Amino acid sequence: MRTEKDSMGAMPVPDDALWGASTQRAVLNFPISGHRLPDGFIRGLGLVKLAAAQANEDLGALPPAKARLIRRAAREIADGQHAAQFPVDVFQTGSGTSTNMNANEVIARRCAQLDPAGLAIHANDDVNLGQSSNDVIPTVLHLSVAVALDRDLAPALAQLAGALEERAAAFAAIVKIGRTHLMDATPLTLGQEFSGYAAQVRKAGERVRRAIAALDELAIGGTAVGTGLNTHPEFGARVCAGLSAETGLAFREAGNHFEAQAARDDCVEVAGQLAAVAAALTKIASDIRLLGSGPRAGLAELRLPATQPGSSIMPGKVNPVMSEMLVQVGLYVQALTQMVAACGREGHLELNATLPLMAYGLHEAIHCLTRGAQVFAECCVAGIEADVARCRELMERSLMLVTALNPHIGYEAAASVAKEAHAAGRSLREVVLARGLMDAAALDRALDARTMLQPRAGTAT
Repeated sequence: MRTEKDSMGAMPVPDDALWGASTQRAVLNFPISGHRLPDGFIRGLGLVKLAAAQANEDLGALPPAKARLIRRAAREIADGQHAAQFPVDVFQTGSGTSTNMNANEVIARRCAQLDPAGLAIHANDDVNLGQSSNDVIPTVLHLSVAVALDRDLAPALAQLAGALEERAAAFAAIVKIGRTHLMDATPLTLGQEFSGYAAQVRKAGERVRRAIAALDELAIGGTAVGTGLNTHPEFGARVCAGLSAETGLAFREAGNHFEAQAARDDCVEVAGQLAAVAAALTKIASDIRLLGSGPRAGLAELRLPATQPGSSIMPGKVNPVMSEMLVQVGLYVQALTQMVAACGREGHLELNATLPLMAYGLHEAIHCLTRGAQVFAECCVAGIEADVARCRELMERSLMLVTALNPHIGYEAAASVAKEAHAAGRSLREVVLARGLMDAAALDRALDARTMLQPRAGTAT
């Protein structure tokens, strides 16, 4: 152990730690969950410190030699080199002050290692110059979540949508029975059904883009309560410009710093978009599981890839494990987004004091959705096959083909035909011909399922 000092006095710190006394106090104060802030958040914190050092140098507030050292150490954090040096629990001070000071101390000590004969770098006076935890942590929250959405979740959804579109094209000619309320309905193609899933995921990708746009305002420049005390008037805008250049995303200084620090409505909006994405993936996974149920006593229209034995007692059983995985991901993500929404309500006066938990929830949701979509695309969707004979069998047995007779014999007569066919165990064709409602040729044309796949004009008789 070595001895470090902060404004509260001396504190023993492990010899190999880059952090200092303030961080060590937090480690001792918050032995709660063992969950640390996500790596993406810590990398974002490195980027903010890098951009802040550059802005302070450009504004003449920080000597170039100090700024260069800080940028170098901050770049290492942004590249993920010192992840183990951020030990503070998620359940900590609600402003994230402990994590902000963790970064300040790591950067200051790393600067001393990089240039032992150089200028002394102070964690507060130099690394945190022009900043407060109250504007740094909300800035990192927006920045890191936007980057995760852009670099991780958006590509994963595009991959899944592409896999579904490929299956839709492969299944384009397979006519099957549709279902509403889990009951037989009119026909469609399996390709049309899968095109709906693909469109859902494409729209989920659009929601991700809207979520990124919701995070474009950054709180940096507001310092303690939004007034910008102890920072240059141009500091916030310059940091935002630097972060935009680093990430390729468009960030700007908040239009109102008091809102940007007191409220987290933008993050609640993002949570809502993630909840919608989770709902879409859950619906698709559940449908695919239903369509693949069987193999003999279920719907069995799809054959899902077998990835592992399904039972410890029933030999040969194979379960839809990838669908089950994605359903559980969806449930977990929706719980996380509810937590984020609740955090959004916990802003009191000039600061929301749930920032670390909100960061954890959003990053965890994005990570699980990303991996869930990727694995589902690769291990399930890409290998799905259609049972063409089963699709044809179920379609031909359905009584809902009677809907196509409405323009010819009317709704009431068609309903009566369907009821008689069901009660007597006869086909629709047999009942219609027995009643003399249509001739055989016209009836066969009307009951051809291939003609029911798109809008069709008809004349009631």
